[in-house]
Amino acid sequence: MLVSAIQLNSNQNKQENLEKAIHYIEQAAEAGAKLIVLPEYANYISSKREALAAAEPIPGPSTQLLMEKAKELQVFIHCGSMLEYLDSEKAYNTSVLINDQGEIVAKYRKIHLFDIDVEGVATYKESDLIQGGEEVVMAETPIGNIGLSICYDVRFPELYRKLMLQGAEIITIPAAFNQSTGIHHWETLLKARAIENQCYVIAPGQIGSYEGNPTFGSSMIIDPWGMVIARASDMEGFIVAEVQQDYIKRLRQQLPCLKNRKPAVY
Repeated sequence: MLVSAIQLNSNQNKQENLEKAIHYIEQAAEAGAKLIVLPEYANYISSKREALAAAEPIPGPSTQLLMEKAKELQVFIHCGSMLEYLDSEKAYNTSVLINDQGEIVAKYRKIHLFDIDVEGVATYKESDLIQGGEEVVMAETPIGNIGLSICYDVRFPELYRKLMLQGAEIITIPAAFNQSTGIHHWETLLKARAIENQCYVIAPGQIGSYEGNPTFGSSMIIDPWGMVIARASDMEGFIVAEVQQDYIKRLRQQLPCLKNRKPAVY
């Protein structure tokens, strides 16, 4: 099965962002991808309070557009993430997985919020706008078991171990990863999540800068051995790679580190 990660440079124009996303979804589907994953904040990106006006119910206008496109193309579409309406004070940062019949089959609200203050590097407080989720979400689908996560979640291996224990074979990590940390950590963290859980990782990112916050891009698809099997250049577009469920099963049999765990000890 072919899967795709779409890299975008989203802004505060929702219609423009969605038109670009649909354009690349159509191209990825034409290339044969059956699962297409967008980046974090695909339809609108901003760290200002005005961003709350862009929040939508789910299902809502943005998800409805993607649902129609998934049914038309007969592909699975992962929305990356978008602002889900909560109230006038906060929204959720939410991922939606849509099946090839145009139905929402999973919804995940980002658990770990990007609240950091690294002297001389970056200060950011996602929790000013976002309410954290509280549910780990793994979707069983005909194309494989898909574990959902978002961006900063990648720094918390406990989440991914739980997804694997629930049966995940593919892990999605849409992101708008900070450039200053991404240069040093992004690829290492993605590889670690793939290797330690013997899963494929699909990690589409944002590129460019919004409100002075440069994003790292470098969208990747990584196999369970930790090999980068597709990587985006520094521009908008899509990448495609093959996912082989037989390879996951064979690797887990030959290197049974998941069976060799000793949870009673730790």
